[in-house]
Amino acid sequence: MTTAVITVASRSRREHLERQRRVLAEVADDIVRVEAWLDQTPPERIPDAETRTIHVPPGPHGLRVGEGRNRAAAAAIDAGADLLIFLDVDCLPGPGLLPAYRAAAAAHPETLLAGAVTYLASVQRPERAADLPFLVRPHRARPALEPGTTRAATPSEFDLFWSLSFAVTPATWARIGGFHPGYEGYGAEDTDLAWTARAGGVELRWVGGADAFHQWHPVSSPPWQHLDDILRNGATFHRRWGSWPMGGWLDAFAAAGAIEQRGDGWARTGA
Repeated sequence: MTTAVITVASRSRREHLERQRRVLAEVADDIVRVEAWLDQTPPERIPDAETRTIHVPPGPHGLRVGEGRNRAAAAAIDAGADLLIFLDVDCLPGPGLLPAYRAAAAAHPETLLAGAVTYLASVQRPERAADLPFLVRPHRARPALEPGTTRAATPSEFDLFWSLSFAVTPATWARIGGFHPGYEGYGAEDTDLAWTARAGGVELRWVGGADAFHQWHPVSSPPWQHLDDILRNGATFHRRWGSWPMGGWLDAFAAAGAIEQRGDGWARTGA
């Protein structure tokens, strides 16, 4: 099974990308590697002859993460990939990630596949794949299965799909249609993909052993730096699906007095 590993990258995550490249080189055998760069200008250099690099500059409202993944997927399929593995730039692949996704895709080729994610602490800076199994601590918000097992998601669990680590065959990717191009900047494009899959009858399946490790970087909760993106992308999602995503963050912003409900939408207070 020819496997592609797809990453959307930017200069702000250079250290994370370099660590991902090193770990991926340890755990991957023969893969198609595609990096979609989202900065205004393309990268200064291509890391190696085997890596395909494409450039997707920002739109008027920010980075086009979904469109970057769409174009990278197209490049991977053109290169002959039978399986697309999407891994965010700040995530490291555990030693079992590729084998688990490959086995799950072979058994369930018509499904959207998602593995568990461990969020590393600030002091955890693994440099080798062999270090990662000792750090497994899957996020409690999502199912975490034993290696070698899979489970179909319930309809409500589609809200738990995160695009930082997932896999899909090209045929199923075409059936879903990829990420909707109406999202720029931060938030909602992954929930939209999951809802699109559900609406089209595509099963979401949790994959045990496909562990990814999210590298630490500073964050705020709620993510104040992304407030305008969340309002704009949330409104796009609402127009498409009739409900607002990211409800916990919206409630937190509202509790802080930053936003208010207006009709069936949200807006900055006083705007």
